[in-house]
Amino acid sequence: MPKYFPFKINGYYLYFTSHCYLECMHVHASDEELTEGGSGKFFVKSDGSSVVANRGKLSDRDILAIQKFISNNYETMYATWRTISPMGYYGENSK
Repeated sequence: MPKYFPFKINGYYLYFTSHCYLECMHVHASDEELTEGGSGKFFVKSDGSSVVANRGKLSDRDILAIQKFISNNYETMYATWRTISPMGYYGENSK
């Protein structure tokens, strides 16, 4: 499972799975288990903003911190995303 970064944001790893490549760019946020069950899911737009598709067990505070982190790092994250997926940002077609 590729992590966007090796460190946690508010106690959560940000990652995607090899099964994610059919969807537009998104980020899962999960604790140690790195499973989709209970994880948050954020679809990322080309301006760095994100839409919460699933909050999982994340608190409002965790969601805001993760969204801020995504906004500040989305271009680097997108470069990692594109190593496995031809799909673009949320709301766009594949590139």
